[in-house]
Amino acid sequence: MFKRLAVFAAAAIFAATLGGGSAVAQQAAQTQGGIKRTVLQTNDLPGSKYEIVMAIAEIGPNVAFARHTHPGPETDYVLKGNLILDAEGRPEQSLKAGQTSFMPEGVVHWGKAGAKGAKVLAIYVVEKGKPLASPAPAK
Repeated sequence: MFKRLAVFAAAAIFAATLGGGSAVAQQAAQTQGGIKRTVLQTNDLPGSKYEIVMAIAEIGPNVAFARHTHPGPETDYVLKGNLILDAEGRPEQSLKAGQTSFMPEGVVHWGKAGAKGAKVLAIYVVEKGKPLASPAPAK
């Protein structure tokens, strides 16, 4: 299944760079606390209880994002700017444009954008019917 997922994720990234995704999904954007998330497309992962969600996250300058989890793995590609990504049980990551990150399912993570903000292409593999992200308790 993971090989099929990797192939699909690569195709999804390629499609996004060519302007893929539905027009309706591209218009659906959520902005909260200096963070704007625009869902580009959502597709069922054939033969599974999962769906793949591709989104752009735009994080304002020096904006922190709270501790949260996802009901499936997340992989990110930093398009612009830079950010610090923290996760429980993992070393802090400093990411800049052109770098990637991976977050396993259920791992609590949080972070902060740099002085110029950050724009990130995010791909989530989430269980259908579950929220894309859920807040995690403060430490």
